[in-house]
Amino acid sequence: MAALIGRKIGMTRIFDDAGAAVPVTVVEAGPCPVIQVKTSERDGYKAVQLGFGQQKATRASKAELGHAVLAGLEFAPRVLREFKIGEGESYEPGQQLTVDVFAAGDSVKITGTSKGRGFQGVVKRYGFAGRPASHGHPMSRNPGSLGPGTDPSRVIKGKKLPGRMGGHRVTVRNLEIVKVDADRNLLFVKGALPGSRNSTLFIARG
Repeated sequence: MAALIGRKIGMTRIFDDAGAAVPVTVVEAGPCPVIQVKTSERDGYKAVQLGFGQQKATRASKAELGHAVLAGLEFAPRVLREFKIGEGESYEPGQQLTVDVFAAGDSVKITGTSKGRGFQGVVKRYGFAGRPASHGHPMSRNPGSLGPGTDPSRVIKGKKLPGRMGGHRVTVRNLEIVKVDADRNLLFVKGALPGSRNSTLFIARG
């Protein structure tokens, strides 16, 4: 298993050996302490629980602080996340995982929460073309017909209509790590990633 929890910094570009500009998203990944190790004998499955960030002492509950103390931490992590581990892998509570678990050229999948867009119409939400916008057309961004009237006399489930857009859990696969900066705990991932700046991302090999 190679996995980390990170924070989205923003986008920039770097130049490869051929001089071509490569758009990348910069992610501050780790260091992530191992908080708990799940075993198949005790828990029924094998996984490792990682932490990221640091909660203020005034905001952390006694249960969160006590859970972190078992891993040798003096603070409660801001984010906790479990990642499944394979056969032959072993971790110990308190162990620190850094960006060194990845290398340039690795393929990863990244999960985050997409930007919330609020209540939107069908043109923005689904890319409807709309109707004529000139000569004072009264329904230029109207979704159009909702279906047959007499039968079935209702709107079919799944009909694309205006509604709340964004704010969903999104996983993007087959992303390439272009560069690893171990000194600053940064990953440079090719392309765009879900979420706004400073949002939490979960990075795993695969």
